[in-house]
Amino acid sequence: MADKKAVVLLSGGMDSATTLAIAHSEGFQCYALTFSYGQRHQREIEAAKKIAHSLAVAKHRIIDIDLAQFGGSALTDITIEVPKDRAELDNPSQIPPTYVPARNTIFLSYALAWAEVLGAFDIFIGVNITDYSGYPDCRAEFISAFEKTANLATAAAVQGSGRYRIHTPIIDMTKAQIILAGTKFGVDYSLTHSCYDPDEQGRSCGRCDSCRLRLKGFAEAGLTDSVKYTS
Repeated sequence: MADKKAVVLLSGGMDSATTLAIAHSEGFQCYALTFSYGQRHQREIEAAKKIAHSLAVAKHRIIDIDLAQFGGSALTDITIEVPKDRAELDNPSQIPPTYVPARNTIFLSYALAWAEVLGAFDIFIGVNITDYSGYPDCRAEFISAFEKTANLATAAAVQGSGRYRIHTPIIDMTKAQIILAGTKFGVDYSLTHSCYDPDEQGRSCGRCDSCRLRLKGFAEAGLTDSVKYTS
């Protein structure tokens, strides 16, 4: 397995950092892929750079695309407010405004293109059960459908060079289990960034969905989160 390559989507958050560490622990030579996609802040991109360095990836690519041209999400349109202190944190009755239209479809398409060039047939993405209750592109059904598409749409697969597999190693984990797994595999969570709406100093708000799920995960894991919060 040591000579096998994998493309790993790396956002800079704790889920993708843990996913990268798991891929590395499974013997893959990891190629990390991060997107500057028009999100409202660049803090997570800086975090991704630090994580990629700390986990010694073979190569880290940062791709510029501009989903802010379309908007439709609190993460790409500053006129849409990031929700804070939501009552329906774990089981939302509707898709939250932080959902970015087609984001994972786009990201996986880029990952697939790079994988085909690299001669890699493994792609890792940190989708998680806590997220797919609200985000349709974090569901296992979506991942399965994309994997099928990947094996229909690429020359490498059609010509029999290999079969693409989309790995989702943390999809069924709780946030606490993710943190404990990452700690085991050497993730430095102080390097990660999860907040949807950090302040000008890069401190996490502690009140958006992502912050609250992160803090809950650390509490349930019996560990202390070392990132800085405004509240």
